[in-house]
Amino acid sequence: MLCQQCKERDAVLNLTHLVGEAVQQVHLCEKCAAERGLPTTIAMPKPTPIGDFLSSVQNQVSAMPGDAARCSYCGTSLRDFRASGRLGCAQCYGAFEQSLRDLLRRVQGNVKHVGRLYAAPTGEAMSQDAALSHLRQQLHDAVSREEFETAASLRDQIRTLE
Repeated sequence: MLCQQCKERDAVLNLTHLVGEAVQQVHLCEKCAAERGLPTTIAMPKPTPIGDFLSSVQNQVSAMPGDAARCSYCGTSLRDFRASGRLGCAQCYGAFEQSLRDLLRRVQGNVKHVGRLYAAPTGEAMSQDAALSHLRQQLHDAVSREEFETAASLRDQIRTLE
């Protein structure tokens, strides 16, 4: 029996769909089943957004003059990076700096980080953390001395601060 989707290869997977009262059977080959995400013996690579983007850039520009450039440390070429989407080592960033800047400009619109900045905690938050750790230590000491009434009071103070 031929695959009902491609009509080229033999069907190896039979699916039965129940739609209301009707029963529909679909016969698929391994390749078509893998394309639908069904488990088969063929492992289809899942496309990634950066991989798709790099493939489209590679298709648009068949051979750029910088493709022959190589990293002096690991030997990765710009063509290797375009094919895999991965650099070979940390020195590749310096070797391919201009090409990477152009890529970042196209993908993100800018090569400079403009996200949120780290804000240090205020003195009030730090003093509350110090008070909590001090109360926890007192609680631990009270429990080890078996002063359970004091421990219960300290527990309640910790809960109100949290």
